[in-house]
Amino acid sequence: MVHVVYKLPKKHKLLIISLISLMVIVALWPSEKATASKDHDKNALEVGKRYELPVKVSEKAEHLTELNAADTPHDTKKVEYNFIDHEVKAGDNLAIIFKRAGFSAQTLHQLVNTNEETRKLTKIHPGEVLSFAKDQHGKLVQLKYVLSKTDTLFVTLNQDDTYDTAIQSKEIETVAKSAGGEISSSFWTAGITSGLSERQIMNFADIFGWDVDFANDIRKGDSFSIIYESHFVDGEEIGTGKIIAAEFINQGERYSAIRHTDGNFYTPEGRSMKKAFLRAPVNFKYISSSFNPRRKHPVTGRVTAHRGIDYSARTGTPVVASGNGKVIKSSYNRLNGNYVFIQHGSKYVTKYLHLNKRMVKTGQKVKQGQKIGTVGATGRVTGAHLHYEFLVNGVHRNPKTVELPKSESLPKDELLAFKPVAKDLLTRLERNRELRLAMNNN
Repeated sequence: MVHVVYKLPKKHKLLIISLISLMVIVALWPSEKATASKDHDKNALEVGKRYELPVKVSEKAEHLTELNAADTPHDTKKVEYNFIDHEVKAGDNLAIIFKRAGFSAQTLHQLVNTNEETRKLTKIHPGEVLSFAKDQHGKLVQLKYVLSKTDTLFVTLNQDDTYDTAIQSKEIETVAKSAGGEISSSFWTAGITSGLSERQIMNFADIFGWDVDFANDIRKGDSFSIIYESHFVDGEEIGTGKIIAAEFINQGERYSAIRHTDGNFYTPEGRSMKKAFLRAPVNFKYISSSFNPRRKHPVTGRVTAHRGIDYSARTGTPVVASGNGKVIKSSYNRLNGNYVFIQHGSKYVTKYLHLNKRMVKTGQKVKQGQKIGTVGATGRVTGAHLHYEFLVNGVHRNPKTVELPKSESLPKDELLAFKPVAKDLLTRLERNRELRLAMNNN
């Protein structure tokens, strides 16, 4: 038998091979139905079901996400800084200290010009401390400056390279303390000995200034008691506050004052300590001569009526109006020197003579305690002093003893709340006085 071999063209061979390959692939490719029903593969996708698409985030995007999360209100993590302290030395200024701390002039300029709080840094004083915190690149990230015993200024770098400020205040604890003493030479000396500050002594005198002339009426054996606020921070006393209650026994007469919620002082019965007139128009401790209708004049040597009180003080000592009124005369003559007369209503007139300077004009209205001039030595005098006169219906009266108009009383509704408080404070003042006497007698 003869075998005949047919040789196909090369193109035909390639076409046949391609068709055969395509048929094999189609025969072996599984249908969607078969795949879905076979073994229920967990990784298979179902039609109509929503799936989350995993997306790979770049490292830069992840870093930004972390920063944004740190800025959210839910982040309560507090950044702790390591501070390096720099004490302000004599001759230092802010530029010197920043340079010493390793910061540029540009950083100093940016920080100081942030706001009014940072401009306070330009007024630093020797002995104060500036505390600096840096980042890993040496950049100033926070500055701390103690403003007072209670307040600290923090200047912090923001993410946008600007500075922000905040003041951190410590909680102040207020407690009531008491003091008191007996006068042997002067009220001022007794007050200092009892532990009172100069400000407290002056405030005490102001409270009773309508009843007592602290320059003239003080006697040996007079006594005082006081209850006042004292402020503490972290267990340390940082200063004193307001006077709460006070008592002064002057020449056997007791005067008591209780602070009300309105900030003013009242007697235990609820009458205001403020009256129409102050007993003295000056604040100092010595009077050269008291009221004496038969006094020998220091210049002429003749016995003449001395219808007033001479307050000896240095030239320039302030003189104040003893009550509200209207200046009816502000002038000068060779006897009185510079003088001021004030009309108080229709009944009272006060006169202030031998002033160095007059600070009010005729016709001007003045208020109690307003400065009207200064002590001087003008007119017929031998030395610097103020001559003070008090007239009632045109008649000279002793400023120390003249009966003054009564003060106003608290309203009835406030009086009901005031009296129990006043009673408790008076009891405490009495107890403190008894304890002090018992200690002195031992």
